[in-house]
Amino acid sequence: MLRVRDDVDTELVPPAEPGGPALVLVPPPAPAARPGYSVGVWGMAAVITTEAFIFLALLAAYFFLRSSSPAWPQGGLKPPELFPAWIFSLVLLGSSVPIFWGEAAIKRGRIRVLQVALALSFVMGAAFLANEGWEWAHLDFPWTRNAYASSFYVITGLHGVHVLVGLLMNAQVQAKTAMGKLSAERHVSMQVFGMYWHFVDVVWIFVFSSLYLSVRA
Repeated sequence: MLRVRDDVDTELVPPAEPGGPALVLVPPPAPAARPGYSVGVWGMAAVITTEAFIFLALLAAYFFLRSSSPAWPQGGLKPPELFPAWIFSLVLLGSSVPIFWGEAAIKRGRIRVLQVALALSFVMGAAFLANEGWEWAHLDFPWTRNAYASSFYVITGLHGVHVLVGLLMNAQVQAKTAMGKLSAERHVSMQVFGMYWHFVDVVWIFVFSSLYLSVRA
């Protein structure tokens, strides 16, 4: 006697010969859904990879110019002040902590915690960007002065643009959170923003070490 599970769709095939046994075809089970990353996450990974190579090329050019120059900074320029740059560097790096906090919160559906984390990270990032603008306004050399000046403005300026883009992404995620579009099940935009913001912070470690610290070595 042939038994068939009731919870599986079946198909009854008539017997090939009169009076013969009928065949019951049971389709194979559907493949188990395997967890994976969304298109947005993969897209941001591609963007981060591209941007990382851009910064790598700029820093490589900076050190090439430095190695081929008899004096660095060129033209007797003073290196950028460490204070308050190092303080706001810690502020920027610390802004990743609320993002980690917010990412953990949204996975548990804690929307209010996510909102607080995003707002805190936004303020810290904005403070860093404001200090960078203040520093640029008080530099005693223009970007056209020499190769050192140009490389300093380009590298720090490009990173500043990335910080600004990150702040705009933060604001967008905050808006989507306020409209109830994020939940424990659907929060890809938070994942994508978190990846980008952590990347911006990591890049600054290399920029600060190269342009602010190594120049004094």
